[in-house]
Amino acid sequence: MNPATALAGVLIDELVRCGLTEVVLAPGSRSAPLALAAHAESRLRLHVRIDERSAAFLALGLAKRAEKPVVLICTSGTAAANFFPAVIEAHESGVPLLVLTADRPPELRGTGANQTIDQVKLFGSAVRWFAEVGVPEDRPGQVAYWRSLACRAHQRAAGPMDPGPVHLNVAFREPLIPDGDSTWCESLEGDVNGPWIRSRVAPPSAALHISPTRRGVLVVGDGAINVRRYVAAAGMAGWPVLSEPSGNGRYGDHAMSTYHFLLANPAFAEAHVPEVVVTLGRPGLSRPLLSWLKRAQEHIVVAQDLTRWPDPTRSATQVAQAVEIPVTAGDDEWLNSWRHADLTTREALDEVLDSSGTSEPRTARDLGALLPNGAQLFCGSSLPIRDLDWAMRPRRGLRLLACRGASGIDGVVSAAIGAALAHNGPSYALIGDLTFLHDQNGLILGPREPRPDLCLVVANNDGGGIFSMLPQASLGAPFERVFGTPHGVDLGYLAAATGTPYTRVEEPDELSRAIKGDGLRIVEVRTDRAASVAVRGGMREAAHAGLVSLGY
Repeated sequence: MNPATALAGVLIDELVRCGLTEVVLAPGSRSAPLALAAHAESRLRLHVRIDERSAAFLALGLAKRAEKPVVLICTSGTAAANFFPAVIEAHESGVPLLVLTADRPPELRGTGANQTIDQVKLFGSAVRWFAEVGVPEDRPGQVAYWRSLACRAHQRAAGPMDPGPVHLNVAFREPLIPDGDSTWCESLEGDVNGPWIRSRVAPPSAALHISPTRRGVLVVGDGAINVRRYVAAAGMAGWPVLSEPSGNGRYGDHAMSTYHFLLANPAFAEAHVPEVVVTLGRPGLSRPLLSWLKRAQEHIVVAQDLTRWPDPTRSATQVAQAVEIPVTAGDDEWLNSWRHADLTTREALDEVLDSSGTSEPRTARDLGALLPNGAQLFCGSSLPIRDLDWAMRPRRGLRLLACRGASGIDGVVSAAIGAALAHNGPSYALIGDLTFLHDQNGLILGPREPRPDLCLVVANNDGGGIFSMLPQASLGAPFERVFGTPHGVDLGYLAAATGTPYTRVEEPDELSRAIKGDGLRIVEVRTDRAASVAVRGGMREAAHAGLVSLGY
């Protein structure tokens, strides 16, 4: 057996023993040993994509939803560089990716050899761990090295305290395909009992106990874990819950879905300074919320890894792996004050949205309410997630995901497909037109590839709508070309090019029928940028008027 075939087969086998079930491959020549080993492994589900960036975000979506490592394979050269955006997102959001980049052997590096770049520590500090595997050799001791290396890579990607991307750079000399010989200098078999090395993770240290208070708040940001436990504890303590959509804590009668507008009102924010705030995940959508966090007497951030935690406002006073929110006796004056303001503001917002026609905020609100229990909604990281944050009512039975680590618009179609493939139930995505166009290659699936049950709802305002809400909108003449970026693309033709079913929505009441179906499909909701900006302005004004009527 040639060394390339031996190494690839052992690596893939050991990773499967560690629990690997999904592999994403971007084809190439130098990665042939890994590709063939993955294809031959019946315990794996293999996904093949022709575009490395699309492949990387597909793997990101799979790993994000499954919450366990997914292997991502490519050939040498710029193929590996195209993985970088997804690796950065995985790093920032704590998603367990295991990146295997094939490489040329050392004697070909730095010589001008074809398709050869410096891949050593290519992703820099964006990975949790890097290893140069070394060119395989037919000599005793290699199998123990390869298998122990695979175990360490899988465990480091999985975390569990700090999951994230791991990079193994795997150099191969030719021949790159099996030579028909099965002999090797030592047994290639793994441990009959499972992985070569079995990791044992100790439970977290004792939880931080908070002093009893009724005047507390639970804030849930993107990527939060153990959400149900903390939401239940907050409910017992009489605390309001302020959850971003992708925090998955916006349910129950303690959820304040209009918190963004409540805290944007200076009088309300001043009257509702908490004694303690407990933060889960990475809150970052609402500037009023971030400003208000600075006022809290005590701000406790819950983070699994005590070497890195989210605190963009530098307002944290304590960081803990776990927190105990005590049940506290007392009246519900604090909670009822939040509830009354939230209900008044929700009624004011819904009145604006109901009269707005087909707008982006209304599409977000209606879609969030229409989806069936057990559904998954993947949100674009720019305006769609913000429209959901501002307009979505509390509800149960819906899982929301977003690429909010680095909050880019790249790769979202592919990430949504990956998440849908890992989800046991119907999946949907709400994205903008530029996000959709940025990753249109994600729609290209080969005839033998696993296909998702995913409805892509595209809010098409012919450009970058979020810039219309920023100071750049006042620039006049240069704005439309430099920031608005109208494209004029007919999404129906783009869908036809990939054979993807397509429906166009013109009126709000058409949405519920349009999203029905199964398989990969596109629903385009045509909106007007200026009109949607006006609707968001109307929402702010209505919320302010409602709070003024309550004395704020």
